[in-house]
Amino acid sequence: MKLATFQAGGAPELGLVTGETIVPLSRTAPGLPAEMIGLIAAWPEVEREVRAIEAAAVGALPLGQVRLLAPIRRPGKIMAIGLNYADHIAESNLGTPEHQVWFSKAATAANGPFDPIDVPKVSQALDYEAEMVAVVGAGGRHIAKADAPGAVFGYCVGNDATERAWQHRTPQWVIGKSFDTHAPFGPWITTADEIADPHALAIRCQVNGETRQDSNTRHLVFNVWDQIEHLSQAMTLEPGDLIFTGTPGGIGAAMKPMQFLKAGDVVRIEIERLGAIENPCAPEPDRG
Repeated sequence: MKLATFQAGGAPELGLVTGETIVPLSRTAPGLPAEMIGLIAAWPEVEREVRAIEAAAVGALPLGQVRLLAPIRRPGKIMAIGLNYADHIAESNLGTPEHQVWFSKAATAANGPFDPIDVPKVSQALDYEAEMVAVVGAGGRHIAKADAPGAVFGYCVGNDATERAWQHRTPQWVIGKSFDTHAPFGPWITTADEIADPHALAIRCQVNGETRQDSNTRHLVFNVWDQIEHLSQAMTLEPGDLIFTGTPGGIGAAMKPMQFLKAGDVVRIEIERLGAIENPCAPEPDRG
């Protein structure tokens, strides 16, 4: 099942993507939670009803006539792991981490799957990072690795967009990773039951049609279950939290010469069975 947040001329709605159409959940069943986090939290109680709506497909709209938004417009937590593909570790001239390297991205970085990524006013070192995103479902604390699959609701395509100058000016990466709009993801959440093995998916990033990253999630150093076990020792994972699971080699900062994103560039990231996001880069607007 593919669950999305969309607009069709009005307020944001939840929808079910089926082929080239989207079924408006919020219109078909107004008693269901109106926000994705609420739907995920209530999933054990509402799944049967949602699947019946999917099968009936009443009121389906052409997918091309709606605007897909970030599936979760304001995530509670956005956690991201660094240095988690061997080729990316090598291009960074660093050793394989003994322990998982984590940072957070601000909730205000969340961005739609086709919306512009800001090129910041304060620097011109914007980079891309193609990543599979795990969406927490049941969540919890002290989740054993063997139980981790049950904590995942689904998966998305993501871009851990990064302002490299700000990332590397201090040992702490959070600000360089947290600029507004720098966490586009989607285009929808593919529920975990659709993905037999999240560690066997092709992942690719293109900039203006040129392939920059081309790998497979089988090359994760710490896989998704490792990540959930580790994170949940420190914090309660809650429904709708996002986990950016790492990027493969091919980032712009590792190219010679370095190739940073500029206004007018288009970044497309696709992951096998999860779909694709495509974001143009644009000058940071005045927001007051």
